Amino acid sequence: MEFKMTITEKTHELGKLIKESAEMAAYKAAEEAQMNDENAKQLMQEFNLNRMNLARDMQEGKITQEEAVKKNNEAFEKLVNGSEVIKNFIDAKKEFDAVISEINGILNYYITGQEPNCTHDCSTCGGCH
Repeated sequence: MEFKMTITEKTHELGKLIKESAEMAAYKAAEEAQMNDENAKQLMQEFNLNRMNLARDMQEGKITQEEAVKKNNEAFEKLVNGSEVIKNFIDAKKEFDAVISEINGILNYYITGQEPNCTHDCSTCGGCH
């Protein structure tokens, strides 16, 4: 039971550190800025409506999946280029997600002994053993 409490306590500590990280602060600030920016809200509504229309068109056989993906990617580029606030949010989210991914990789390494992104094909890296 004591071991489990230690894991739980360390998890709480890790969660607190993540919450207090610079990456989380930047992500939350960018998210708030996006939510309070009228241009960004309008662009997001248009983008989401476009995505729904693309999904509908694909389900109805009007366009292929490849066409839908291409049009969605083009709409995403237009969205990002249309608002610095949205671009900042996306960049902050990528940085925060990278931190979380790194943490997950470290945890996985200590649980399984496998290096993050291990392919199990030792010819693809320097080896983990």
